[in-house]
Formats: sequence, structure tokens, C-alpha cells
Amino acid sequence: MYEMYAQPGASFGDIIRHFMENGIATDGIELTRSQISYMLKNPAYVQADLDVYEFFKGHGADVANEAADFMGTNGCYFYTGRGAKKSKKADLKDHTLVLAPHEGIVSSDTWLTCRKKMLNNKAFPGSHKAKNTWLAGKTKCGRCGAALMSIHNANGISYFRCRKRADAKTCEGCGTLRVHEVEESIHNEMVKKLRGFQILTKSDSTKVNPKLTALNVELAQVDTEIEKLLDNLTGANAALLSYANSKIEELDTKRQSLMKAIADMRTSTLSPEHANSISGYLTNWEDVSFEDKRLVLDGLIAKIQATSERVQIEWKV
Repeated sequence: MYEMYAQPGASFGDIIRHFMENGIATDGIELTRSQISYMLKNPAYVQADLDVYEFFKGHGADVANEAADFMGTNGCYFYTGRGAKKSKKADLKDHTLVLAPHEGIVSSDTWLTCRKKMLNNKAFPGSHKAKNTWLAGKTKCGRCGAALMSIHNANGISYFRCRKRADAKTCEGCGTLRVHEVEESIHNEMVKKLRGFQILTKSDSTKVNPKLTALNVELAQVDTEIEKLLDNLTGANAALLSYANSKIEELDTKRQSLMKAIADMRTSTLSPEHANSISGYLTNWEDVSFEDKRLVLDGLIAKIQATSERVQIEWKV
């Protein structure tokens, strides 16, 4: 199920049909879309590593274990938090993730690809319409840094426009940027970027870079220290505030250094599985769904700064 759903354009219906046509046993239970959704979201199956830890932390979940415990071996349990207002099926915030005693069976790359795909499906309903762009949220004005929004003229052509320019006229704007031209340019740049990683697909997909793991663990510990300091600032006196601010500044400098080291090292550690998956999306780009395009974009690019003269990409890898 995970391997199928991780493919571009695959749906729950495709999985159901595959099981039925191939006579795959499901213990006498009729397979439904809701059952598949529940199984694919369940972290009990994942081989939980630091990427899984960062995914849940980044979405507001309370992670009970330390980052160093996420070694890519055990599965996880996910519990509804006491203060959570939404179902954990739709929202991860304020729920609790705990490492389980059993071993996971699905790689973190595959599990996260499926989980992010489902989150994107929730976040962008009806986004196959031409009025939307899969670059939404990533594109910023190259002059002021404000978000770029897509607008349409009377002829139905979509353009990017600086939100600050539109709202307050405090920016000269990004110039003439046609959405389809920027989309095509970004797609081409992603293809070029991935070509540099193709040799990695011939390597051992189980190989782990211990230096990168150590850097990620150290980064997670720094983030935890910063969070603890911020949590303790309520009601603090002037002396404690001064100490906390100095300590946070010191930790943030260390954090920036670690993030740069991790970014530099990741170019040699992109997993073959992930590279192959992204390559499949990019090769069949015209047939890939809006949600899957968002998924690929989020996996490769952190931010795009654009004007009519220049488009600058901040890569994640």
C-alpha cells in the first residue's frame, strides 16, 4: 500500500482495485478508503528516524522521546493529546508521538511521502483548477520578500503580483511574471538539480551517514534547549531575561551553523529511494496531480525569490 500510494498520481481507489484484481487477502475484511487512509497515517509501521521526529515536531506534535532515540528502527504510537481540539487524523498539533517497542517495516522516506501527500490533499482541496499554482506559498517577491499571489487578466493569463505592492503600494513590485513561465522554469531547475544526484541511485539505499545523523541530533537538542528557555521566560525578572536572551542568541548562532553544515552534507546523502521517487514525478510532470507537484516542490525547495529580471531558488538539498 505504501509503495503504491507513494507513486505520482496514485489514489486509494488504485490500491483497492489492485488488491481485488490480484486476489490479495485482507482477512475477510472489505478494504475501504477510510481503512487505507488510517493505515497509511499510522506511524506504527514506520522505521522512525530523525526525519520522522522533525516531521511531527514541525507539525506541532508533542514528541515524548529524545531526538537521539530515533534511530530508524522502531515504529511509533500516536495518541490524542489532552488539549487537542481536532482529530489526530486531520491535525497533528497537540497530539503525542511515542516510540514503540516493536520494529517498523516501512522506510521513513516512503512513509513520509505518503503522509505529506495526504496532508496536501487535505490542505489544497479542488486545486486542480487552472486558477491555482503549485508554487503557492513558496514564491516571494525578489525585492521586498513578501509573498507573491497569482492573479488573472481579462484574457485568462495568470501573473504573479507582490502582495505588499497590492496591499500598501510600499514595494515597486516584482515586474511582469507569468505564472506558467515561472512554473516551467522551476520545473526545469528541479530536473537539473536532480541530475546531480542520479549516481546516488546506484548506491546502497540502507547506507546511513553517521556524521549527518549526529548533526541532526545536535540540532534537535539545540532546538529543545531554546524551547525550554522560551517556556521559562514568563514572569522572569530583568536579570533572568538578560541571561536567557544572551543564551538564546548563543544557541541560535550554533543552530545556524548546524543547519548550514547539514545542508552542505545532504548533497551527498540524498537517499536513492527518495531520488528515484522524485525523478518519477519530474519525468511525468504533465500527468502529475497538483498535490503531488506540491509534494515534490516541498521536498526540494525551501523558497523562491522572483522578479522579472531574476529568479533565485533556495534549495533544501
